[in-house]
Amino acid sequence: MAERNNILITGCSSGIGRCVAAGLKDRGYRVITSARKEEDVRELQRQGFESLILDLAQSSSIDQAVKALSELTDGRLYGLFNNGAYGQPGAVEDLSRKVLRQQFETNLFGWHELTCRVIPLMRRQGEGRIIQNSSILGFITLPYRGAYVASKYALEGLSDTLRLELAGSGIHVSLIEPGPIESRFRENAHAMFNRHIDSDRSVHREYYKAMVNRLEKQGHATPFTLPPEAVLKRVIHALESHNPKPRYHVTFPTRLFAVLRRLLSSRAMDRALLRVSGGGKR
Repeated sequence: MAERNNILITGCSSGIGRCVAAGLKDRGYRVITSARKEEDVRELQRQGFESLILDLAQSSSIDQAVKALSELTDGRLYGLFNNGAYGQPGAVEDLSRKVLRQQFETNLFGWHELTCRVIPLMRRQGEGRIIQNSSILGFITLPYRGAYVASKYALEGLSDTLRLELAGSGIHVSLIEPGPIESRFRENAHAMFNRHIDSDRSVHREYYKAMVNRLEKQGHATPFTLPPEAVLKRVIHALESHNPKPRYHVTFPTRLFAVLRRLLSSRAMDRALLRVSGGGKR
């Protein structure tokens, strides 16, 4: 039998990761948190968490974290919640190969590598839970979010395949698909836009002005935004249910568009998405 209270969570510096870590710790789990920056790891430790440095964009960091994890838990891990990610705004034609690769290194390749490193621990136990924090943008698209959309679409395909390949192993794979959640995601996306997109030279510069205005609005939340506890609720179910769901839709927009995607034609869906996004301005 597995040591059922050992859980590793990535991206715990704030938002969903921090909330889920605190919620599971209060529930009696042994939570091993992780973050990319040393100062965030120290802060997590000050708050009473066991914490590791883990930069998902670096294989060497993943290797060191997995070795430290194995020592902490004596090689026993029941749950992995892959959460650490960021959004890279920008029109598809303004995304360089380098920028797109960086998005995938953190949002997909790092998750894949970490997951593959812990699966053997779960196989030895005969059970485990792999929970992937995807997005509503893992199954629909919106303008000027192409890099993030592509990384989440790829994550969903890889996770669906992994779930089939692990059938009968006792290891379950679940995707959580949040819509708008209170976090620092918008702030971080704004920083990545400024770093990697030359908006003044882009044919999309007028749209970018509206997008930047939206990103800069302090305290602005899109309709139907929920606190991160909404994700915690689904993580608990994915960990504790005898038959965890392959997918968990979080927030009204996610549930709505999951239905519309099955009902509408591609052209009708495009019209709906353009209207919702204001042609990319929202």
